[in-house]
Amino acid sequence: MNLPIADSATKSAHQLDAMAAETMPYYQLTDAELVAFRAAARPLRVLAGQPILRRGEIGQSMYVIESGQVELDFHGDMPRKQLEPGMFFGELALFVGDHCRMATATALEDCQLLVIDYEHFERLTQCDPTLGLQFTRRSLAYLVLSEQELVAGLKRRNEDLMHALDSLHQTRGQLSQAQGQIRTDELTGLCNRRGLYKYLEELPRAHEPGSHLGILLIDLDHFKSVNDRYGHLTGDEVLCAVARQIQLASGLLDLPCRLGGDEFALLMHVGSHEAVRNRAQRLMQAIRDLHFDASRQDLRVTASIGASLCREGAGWSNWYSEVDEALYRVKGQGGDGLYVMPYRPGAVV
Repeated sequence: MNLPIADSATKSAHQLDAMAAETMPYYQLTDAELVAFRAAARPLRVLAGQPILRRGEIGQSMYVIESGQVELDFHGDMPRKQLEPGMFFGELALFVGDHCRMATATALEDCQLLVIDYEHFERLTQCDPTLGLQFTRRSLAYLVLSEQELVAGLKRRNEDLMHALDSLHQTRGQLSQAQGQIRTDELTGLCNRRGLYKYLEELPRAHEPGSHLGILLIDLDHFKSVNDRYGHLTGDEVLCAVARQIQLASGLLDLPCRLGGDEFALLMHVGSHEAVRNRAQRLMQAIRDLHFDASRQDLRVTASIGASLCREGAGWSNWYSEVDEALYRVKGQGGDGLYVMPYRPGAVV
């Protein structure tokens, strides 16, 4: 059966309009769509800088731009878009009732808009089903494309976030390593004075119940003659060998450190005054027992050791002064020995 001439013309116009729509941006109305929406919509005037819709609010209308420019801000989920006359936005409100807006729309200049509610679109679709179907297909295709773009954007953001987290972890690791290096003696690997002071800051939290803090101050005897006779490389080897013995004499909560030159210290948690003496004697003997290669068989290393328990209420300066006094008692007697400061009744750390 032949179609009436008017219906044939309408069908031909729709075919031409559909072909034109295929070459246009998804959010650009065809001439026929613009005429149909203009007939069904209500006008809205918006001044430059005013928001038209906001992200997160419930959407109930679609908008068509008659004049002016509008910016869509997706708040970082997707790039911003600038829309011109003949373009539309907010169309998801026609297909999904009471949905949350995904973007904020703001007038970049004074705008004349068309507002299309669900009822307006229903009437338009009833009057021209072909045009309504054409618009719906294009809109849904645009929504799918936007969703793909959003997913890709979120994937990129997630990758950027993971990269940033990796960089942060790497930076934290480098910072921790740098802090460790700052507090560590480069030659022996023991703590230096910075490490000692950090240990003293954290001492109240690390203190073992039922134990006392004791200090050994170790100074190598005649170390200058070792450097003079065997050279500084051998002197460094001696320092490292002594450092290993001090490390071996340390407990889990103790701190072996090199204070500078040939002077070392061992802060240790002990149970009694006698335990301080026993630890000092074992360390002194371990240093005496050090041996080196055949070219230095005659090299002997000895140390003078001062020892004491730390008094509560005093600080490092007082503790060091007392144990230094004990050390110089040994030095005054020729070295290669130890002296433990007499036990003083009263509170000790």
